[in-house]
Amino acid sequence: MSNIIRQLEETTAFLRGVYPHVPAIGIILGSGLGNFAAHIRSELEIPYEAIPNFPVSTVEGHRGRLIFGTVAGKKVVAMAGRFHFYEGYSAEQVVFPVRLMKFLGVETLLVSNAAGGVNPGFAVGDLMAITDHISFAVVNPLLGKNESQLGPRFPDMSEPYNKELIKSMKEIAAGSGIKLQQGVYFGVTGPTFETRAEYLMINRLGGDAVGMSTVQEVITANHMGMKVAAVSVITDLGIREEDNVITHEEVLQAAAEAEPKLTTLFTKLIEKL
Repeated sequence: MSNIIRQLEETTAFLRGVYPHVPAIGIILGSGLGNFAAHIRSELEIPYEAIPNFPVSTVEGHRGRLIFGTVAGKKVVAMAGRFHFYEGYSAEQVVFPVRLMKFLGVETLLVSNAAGGVNPGFAVGDLMAITDHISFAVVNPLLGKNESQLGPRFPDMSEPYNKELIKSMKEIAAGSGIKLQQGVYFGVTGPTFETRAEYLMINRLGGDAVGMSTVQEVITANHMGMKVAAVSVITDLGIREEDNVITHEEVLQAAAEAEPKLTTLFTKLIEKL
């Protein structure tokens, strides 16, 4: 048995020992978006440091708890705080929670993030349903020996974000008066925000938003056969005329202000699942 399989089975056994129910839906809450957790009817919350083999989130805006409970009557497991490659974790550590969710029974993964807008038509506070991503600037979490128990050696990535889930989000947004953009997420490692030239390059390569998370998680979820829906909250604009000095505090504030729209979108999507 490989080390990663052993760790996953050990952590799965620990969590099933304290929470016997099977969550069908997994949720990852990004920077400044952790308050969605208040809308989960919580049945068990575990700090990351109490979970065997789990990394610990180090970034402001990430609370660091695994939450089991229900949303719209559906069993869910939510990460209030994710892990990033820029924190010094390996790609394998970053995606460990996604693999764990699959081992726990999750079939559908909902992902959120705070992202920089590079599409000139976007505004701060917009939500963007991710329709695809560009991952060339990110370390692929599947590098190394493939574990067939986790997924195939060469997973197909022609539809990393489920088209039916995107369609449902568009219908929900239209019916709820929420402006929902669509676009391509360009993944980078961070932790630096992009230069002006980098924002322009990302835009010209086809990116509509850029961020430091999500891509590795989505690759892993697809590798394991999960359906994925993901939404970016546009918290800053990289392409604009004035000086584009961006701070993490501003990102968190913009995310918090947009969070009620994301909460409505995810809650109603879960109702439809």
